[in-house]
Amino acid sequence: AADPAALKEEGNTLFKAGDMQGALCCYTKALKLSDRQAESAVLYRNRSACYLKLEEYSKAEADASKALDTDPGDVKARFRRAQAFQKLGRLDQAFLDAQRCAQLEPKNKAFQDLLRQLGAHIQQKSLQQNSTDARVQQMFSLLLDGSANDSDRQKAAQNLVVLSREDAGAEQIFRNDGVKLIQRLLQSKQEDVVLSALRTLVGLCTGHQSRTMAIVNELGMEQLCAVMGAGASTVSLAACHLLQVMFEALTEGMKREIRGKDEAILPGELEPSKELRSMLRHLLEMMPASNVSGVGRDGAINLLVKQVPRKSLKNPDNSLTLWVIDQGLKKILEVAGTVAELSEGPPLTDNSHMSCSVLLSKLYDDLKSDKERENFNKLCEEYVQAHFSRSGLDAKLRAIQTVSVLLQGPSDVGNRTLEMSGMIDAVISLCASEDVIHQQVAVEALIHAAGKAKRASFITANGVALLKDLYKKSENDRIRVRALVGLCKLGSAGGTDFSMKQFAEGSTLKLAKQCRKWLCNESLPPTSRRWSVEGLAYLTFDADVKEDLVQDKNALLAMCELAKVRLMILLFFSCTTILFDITHHLYYTAVLHEPVCLFMWQDAPSYVEKRLVKLLEAGVVSALVCMVKQESPALTEACREVFLALVERQEDRGTVVAQGGGKALIPLASDNTDNGKIKAAQALAKITITSNPEIAFPGERIYETVRPLVSLLSLECTLLQNFEALMALTNLAGISERLRQKLIKEKAVPKIEGYMFEEHDLVRASATECMCNMVLSTEVQKQYLATGNDRLKLLVLYSGEEDERLRKAAAGTLAMLTAEQPELCARIPGTTTHWLEIVQALLLSEITDLRHRGVVIVHNMMQAEKSLAETLMESEALEILSVLAKGGEGMPEAVSKVAQNCLDKAVEYGVIQSREGRENGRGTEP
Repeated sequence: AADPAALKEEGNTLFKAGDMQGALCCYTKALKLSDRQAESAVLYRNRSACYLKLEEYSKAEADASKALDTDPGDVKARFRRAQAFQKLGRLDQAFLDAQRCAQLEPKNKAFQDLLRQLGAHIQQKSLQQNSTDARVQQMFSLLLDGSANDSDRQKAAQNLVVLSREDAGAEQIFRNDGVKLIQRLLQSKQEDVVLSALRTLVGLCTGHQSRTMAIVNELGMEQLCAVMGAGASTVSLAACHLLQVMFEALTEGMKREIRGKDEAILPGELEPSKELRSMLRHLLEMMPASNVSGVGRDGAINLLVKQVPRKSLKNPDNSLTLWVIDQGLKKILEVAGTVAELSEGPPLTDNSHMSCSVLLSKLYDDLKSDKERENFNKLCEEYVQAHFSRSGLDAKLRAIQTVSVLLQGPSDVGNRTLEMSGMIDAVISLCASEDVIHQQVAVEALIHAAGKAKRASFITANGVALLKDLYKKSENDRIRVRALVGLCKLGSAGGTDFSMKQFAEGSTLKLAKQCRKWLCNESLPPTSRRWSVEGLAYLTFDADVKEDLVQDKNALLAMCELAKVRLMILLFFSCTTILFDITHHLYYTAVLHEPVCLFMWQDAPSYVEKRLVKLLEAGVVSALVCMVKQESPALTEACREVFLALVERQEDRGTVVAQGGGKALIPLASDNTDNGKIKAAQALAKITITSNPEIAFPGERIYETVRPLVSLLSLECTLLQNFEALMALTNLAGISERLRQKLIKEKAVPKIEGYMFEEHDLVRASATECMCNMVLSTEVQKQYLATGNDRLKLLVLYSGEEDERLRKAAAGTLAMLTAEQPELCARIPGTTTHWLEIVQALLLSEITDLRHRGVVIVHNMMQAEKSLAETLMESEALEILSVLAKGGEGMPEAVSKVAQNCLDKAVEYGVIQSREGRENGRGTEP
């Protein structure tokens, strides 16, 4: 109907019949056609009633308001708006509307009831608010009272943090001068008080842009950075987390604002606000400050790593990176060039240099043109040259240390600074220094310089004797372990090119044995043991080294424990390299950002399987989980490959899940390179197929698996990946309607349908199985109800295919659809002239599952229409059903029962006589 009045009447009829979606559709069509204000107002009012029934309260309120704009006296529209306001928690507005309704119709019981209900709610909420306000004040008083006992203050701190995580509670804290009080708590000398203040601020800022803006302005970045730069590492980490939450709230808020505006927005307008740049400027100023702790400085570097480079290279705007390079590159290089043991320079941690390398690398990778890269190179060279050309050894050491950090980060830049006149000679001569610190800086530079084959051969020729000498003669363990790593790296530099091998056969095994010895020596500090892991990372491409390592359970345990306890980025790089080598058939030397070389030899799969078992026994998954948390691209790339190897064998997947592997895979599958996402998603699929997804991915995490799994339904992926994704999605679709809705939202249904046409039997069958679970959702059933498509026909034809798995899946889908949507039963005869043969073949099948599906389809068809029952009873189906209904040996009760129900229905229709009637000869079958 093209007439608004007719559409309105049709909508009213559907509304009375309980079909809210149908009514909604009619009112919406009528509104598009209506050109009269009064008529539109009634349609908006009616549509508001639909939205109320569908629990879409914001839309219900919006439509009722539109009706009231035209006719403020429309009491029905006002009542509906009051109901919508009530459900939205806007009680004051609901009360005003209900009050107006009661004034217009004082005798209306529904209006009076709503008014009473709202009055009681408002009173209760007011009491709650007042008591919460009082409690908030009491909590702050306790925390600020130095004489209060510890347990009371701890309880108050805990309550404040819990309250801040709820939006209403956060608003109350904010309204009660909470930020000023928190500011006083931040100045406390007691660590637990400062921690509770920071955690409360996290609750206030999470996902709330305006509150975050107000807090940043009131507290000031100086104070927040001062707290992060304080001595205690727990406080520093908590402050770092708060700043991360603030950055996210501001950037997400900006994106939301932009989405709400007109869509034609220039990329230049997407750059962060002045507040964000001001926050970043403060972080850069922390770099060289001597009053900032090492942990605080690492926090500032890590925040810059997360905030500055573009999240996607598809976004052309890298202005923020250029701004950071312009404002802060020299400040970052100050940290990079600091030698911790010398008095000059800011305090550092074991991670500081590597964190700088990661930041410099990310900034360099984010540059778009040769001109931008040349400027970066020039600034680095100028900084190194300025120190190297100065008189005094300390300045030269600073230059060498800076080169070391650059070699681990943007290695192209590092190589250019290393080629500066006199640099490499200075490094080699300093290796022979009497001073341990000088030796250490030089040996580390030598290790990082041996990255390229050309340079490695030069250093091998000039430095091997020196390193061997240091290793044998030095009395300092720090120097010996670094010299050992240098020898490991140089020993591996030649790869398979024997002309470049400078070491005797078997030397790598001896070096690896020594590294394992250092690794297991618990009397050494973790920093020295970490170097032994790096030494192994250079040697594990050698098959014998790998075998020796996996047989040494103590060494494996020590490596995994070290990775879990010590959050050292360098250690993680080395660990992932070793794990990658151990778990893969083809080997890559991918150590610390170096170019990847592929060595084309292969281990037998059985060897790799044995090694995987040993790694799982050593608790490798827990170590991998720690590494994934570092969010470093170089780490995640290796981690996803290791995970994929660990979940290859079905029997190992339970162990991977038990050690937290499922949870760690989700970020790898969503934030990675395109190839990385696919590999991690495949590992997720393997786990979801054989483990209970609700246990492997507890709580909300299960919903995060949907998108990565759907991404595997792509032509770019292999058929194996498609197949595994379909099986995993089948399991998810069978769990809950909410998960099916998530699959629909991620546009999985058309992809699943596409794979139902795939030539490969397994893929086609698994897609049909997935659809079998998806049709539990009404939304998918409606796609089968829609006319003009062959969806139903495909299911009927597949129910007659030879492939047992495909037949079961198709017949199961058909059984479910015909039960939920009886209208489809009448369409089955129109799908193919062979439909009756296909149904009879299902009833006659020797496979119980197929027989059961067959009788359910027949029962659904007979229930739907008498004419279908007549057609079926005129065929051989009657005889088959009679045999099935008798049951007997080997006949499942469920099949017999449904078959008997079919016959009873036919008797009820009068299509056949009852068994007793037939036996007494009182008639014949029609």
